[in-house]
Amino acid sequence: MRRSERADAARAGHLLLPLLVLPALVGALLLAVFPSEPDGMVLVIGSSAVLAWFLLGGSISVASIWGRLAVHRACNQLRAAIADIEGPAFIIGPGGAILDQNEDALARAGDLVGQKIHHLLGRRYAEPERMWSDIGISLGRSGRSAADLGALGDFFISREAGSELQLWQLKSNLKQIRQQLSVVPSDDFASLPVSLLRLTAEGKILSANASARELLGPHVEGQTLSALFDGLGRNVSDWVGDVSMGRMKGSAEVLHFRTDGADRYVQISLSPATDGLVTAVLSDVSELKTLEAQFVQSQKMQAIGQLAGGIAHDFNNLLTAIRGHCDLLMLRHDRSDPDYADLDQISQNTNRAAALVRQLLAFSRKQMLRLQPLDLRETLSDLTHLLNRLVGERIILTFEHHPALRTIRADRRQLEQVIMNLVVNARDAMPQGGNITIATDNISFADPTEIGRAILPAGEYVRVSVRDQGCGISPDILAKIFEPFYTTKRTGEGTGLGLSTAYGIVKQTGGYIFCDSTPGEGSNFALYFPAHEGEIVAQDETPSAPAPISRPRREMDATVLLVEDEAPVRAFASRALKLQGFKVLEAACAEDALDILTDPEVAVDIFVTDVVMPGMDGPTWVRAALKDRPETRVVFMSGYAEDVFTEDREPIPGSTFLAKPFSLSDLTTMVASQVEREAPPATP
Repeated sequence: MRRSERADAARAGHLLLPLLVLPALVGALLLAVFPSEPDGMVLVIGSSAVLAWFLLGGSISVASIWGRLAVHRACNQLRAAIADIEGPAFIIGPGGAILDQNEDALARAGDLVGQKIHHLLGRRYAEPERMWSDIGISLGRSGRSAADLGALGDFFISREAGSELQLWQLKSNLKQIRQQLSVVPSDDFASLPVSLLRLTAEGKILSANASARELLGPHVEGQTLSALFDGLGRNVSDWVGDVSMGRMKGSAEVLHFRTDGADRYVQISLSPATDGLVTAVLSDVSELKTLEAQFVQSQKMQAIGQLAGGIAHDFNNLLTAIRGHCDLLMLRHDRSDPDYADLDQISQNTNRAAALVRQLLAFSRKQMLRLQPLDLRETLSDLTHLLNRLVGERIILTFEHHPALRTIRADRRQLEQVIMNLVVNARDAMPQGGNITIATDNISFADPTEIGRAILPAGEYVRVSVRDQGCGISPDILAKIFEPFYTTKRTGEGTGLGLSTAYGIVKQTGGYIFCDSTPGEGSNFALYFPAHEGEIVAQDETPSAPAPISRPRREMDATVLLVEDEAPVRAFASRALKLQGFKVLEAACAEDALDILTDPEVAVDIFVTDVVMPGMDGPTWVRAALKDRPETRVVFMSGYAEDVFTEDREPIPGSTFLAKPFSLSDLTTMVASQVEREAPPATP
């Protein structure tokens, strides 16, 4: 028998001796306490108890002792192995107890024999018990695992099949680790055009190929993923650990790369490798992320625009009814009547409400635009006096024009509204005064050009810049400035529609609007309009006077088919037309209108119809009706812009458009002018 085995046997004998002596001592004690029992029951009971104690407790104790002896023998076998290992090494028992350590571990960490490894794990991991459990799971699957013991370094953990002991040894030689644990040959790893990383279970980068170093930088080895990336929603190291331990299958996530330059996003795909390591495949998806953000923003603005347009359409119907019935009441009162002034106030405030609705329609790009060739220098020159009055005496307004500025095609009044909105915002950003510069110049793009989050097609553009020296706009606010009803002004000082209106007008014109701002230095709004080659035609800007409504026009003898789904609007329009001498047939929908026209005896001179209605819309039923009545005139009414229902459709010859909200004079004048016109050509 070897010396170590004899020592083990002696140790076992020392442990068994108390168990053999204990039953005899218990029996003797019982006989001494109860010596007078004549029937010997005490002896029987005592002997039975002693025998049961010996058989049960003794057998369990013996099994436990032999188990400990087996662990002790296995520990002796590993003790020689760790003595030859460079760097700290430990032998860990089944419960986590440190059974032995080599000289390097003793020198660096002190005497830890008898303590639990959890003590060292707690220096690096917030939940050492969970980490210990994860190590056990990994060892059960592959016999290999890894752990970081902080200042002691990264440790490679192994357990032989059938053994309960773990061998922890320091990963002191990275070159050796890479050779032992490589997933692909080193030559292939370095030369593959895909960005690859080898990671520890804690997310430390052991190696990176050339493509990965080009993506992340030349000095990424030795860093951790959590130091380079964020945006996962949890610790990146925990994610890597879950993949390493098999709690998660290989997965891909898009993370934000922490860099001093522009925002960059990298898709990282993880897959477990051998010996607890993880392979990471990286792909730069910054451009895709930018496109995604553009798409989300576009969808958001489109959704808000649809909401705003729908609200504006419904409000226009309400305002038409209010304004129309107000006009009907005003016909019954003289100007000297006190009630007339009250009605006039209602009418004026209705007009103000209509102006706000037009701003909503401008944002949703569903308003009426009268596009014409414009020279921006002339347009801005005509605005100079008004703009100077808007900014006040503390602010200096400066114009800088290109001497050969190109022409654009836009709605003059709406463009003036855009410039005024931008100038007013610039003024409000400089309460102590300053300079506002409005500059125009020609811009040419030979190729599609990315500005902000938009890509401008190649071509010629005219740029209008409005610069101020105000407080500037912070990045988080800058992303919201074009949203309707968003304002940083105090309650009552702004509607939140100024910039959203400008955005809608510019986009509906076919242009682009951007804002660059630095907090504390000011802002610059840049508008890009496609250059137009057409000639400028002089426009008569004198507004036409409203037609008189005081005298009925019963001599016209014309029949109107009025089709409107909103009952208040239909009631007002019917009364207004009847007051002017028209015979009116009413229909609440397109289907009712077509039913009326099935009677050949019914003569109709003009259709006055809403455009957007439940079921069949206005243009559709009018086209059907004109097949049998080609000489009938048409007036379309809508709270949306005219081009909304003419897009992708052939225009109906001879038809006109009346935008809501309209007055009694607007309606009767247009219907009368249509009736007096020559009959339109037949619709094909």
